[in-house]
Amino acid sequence: MKRAFFVVVAAFALTALAAQAADSAKFDGYISDSMCGAKHMGTGAACVKKCIANGMKPVFVSEKDKAVWTIDNPAAVKDFYGDHVTVTATADDATKSVHIDAIEAAK
Repeated sequence: MKRAFFVVVAAFALTALAAQAADSAKFDGYISDSMCGAKHMGTGAACVKKCIANGMKPVFVSEKDKAVWTIDNPAAVKDFYGDHVTVTATADDATKSVHIDAIEAAK
């Protein structure tokens, strides 16, 4: 009985992980701040860092369409303020937000 329970729990957990991974996608863009948004695409890293230090929130700006997305886990991007990046993220179109699963400097 215990073995069957653990098999069911494990199957459910793996299904949930697979579903979450399926929703993730890679995006190229920039980490900016909520005040300047797409204004600093590729320039102004010092301004982005200053604005965030003064209370603005980090945002992701899509390179493709310059759309500005709020980041629901901002600690994930703390080392990339103002940088050109590639993120693996789950986007929520309804709230215009992203959850960053992975981030790296763009190539």
